Amino acid sequence: MSTPSPALVRVRLDLAYDGTTYKGWATQPGLPTVQGALEAALAMIIRRPVRTVVAGRTDAGVHARGQVVHFDVTEAEWKAVTRHREALEPEPTLVRRLSGALSREEGAVVIHRASLAPEGFDARFSALWRSYRYAISDSAEARDPLDRGFTYWHKAPLDVELMNAEARSVLGLHDFLTFCKPREKATTIRELQAFGFSRDAHTGLITAHLQADAFCHNMVRALVAATVQVGEGRHPAGWVAGRLEAMVRDAQTRLAPPHALVLEHVEYPDPGADPEALGARAAGTRARRVRL
Repeated sequence: MSTPSPALVRVRLDLAYDGTTYKGWATQPGLPTVQGALEAALAMIIRRPVRTVVAGRTDAGVHARGQVVHFDVTEAEWKAVTRHREALEPEPTLVRRLSGALSREEGAVVIHRASLAPEGFDARFSALWRSYRYAISDSAEARDPLDRGFTYWHKAPLDVELMNAEARSVLGLHDFLTFCKPREKATTIRELQAFGFSRDAHTGLITAHLQADAFCHNMVRALVAATVQVGEGRHPAGWVAGRLEAMVRDAQTRLAPPHALVLEHVEYPDPGADPEALGARAAGTRARRVRL
């Protein structure tokens, strides 16, 4: 007679990181990655390999202010996070221990919160949307050298109004193949819910804001690069929408530099309003990904 598997609990982590020294989120043998650093720290605490699931995989050099992950442990492992000290709670203890382990990293990963995830929660598939920001400086007079690691210094002046028109032209549900690096068995169909540029009246800094149900590989950087090319006069108005309709990834698909990109927020259904919403969202997202 087989022994039943121990019950598992799902833990949610909210974290932020400076991606400068990392080769992206996903683990790569022999290379520093955010996932690799986090899972190494978890393995030291849980005393076994722990696999994390992330809301949004970021490219090499890309940062995150509002990243979310989950992982599963047994009830016994969860309680042992406190080293069996009854006066301690696992959630703040895990944050403290992870912070101590990650502080030894050359990069900067900050754990903001640890919590037991609600029923049905999946960091990736339960998400309703993700949002990113991208910072651009197109004026040497207004540049701040202290922010150069997080800002794209563009050499030519940009027309923000023209760029906003291009951004609006690609909003909605589309196949973003032109602006994505396809992954095997993955769809490039996404719903781009918000995309726009604003210029700070004081500093002159241009900030792009993008929101979608999900972003495929390179999508944000490719969209920003395309709109910037129109904004500097390299291509005529309507070029970005034409590229989207063409659905071809070629030499004209360029990528904006990664260091100016930040994952800002991941939004989930409110389990307080509907206890089944997280699980339903995860199931629906998985079904759409497979069907497409």
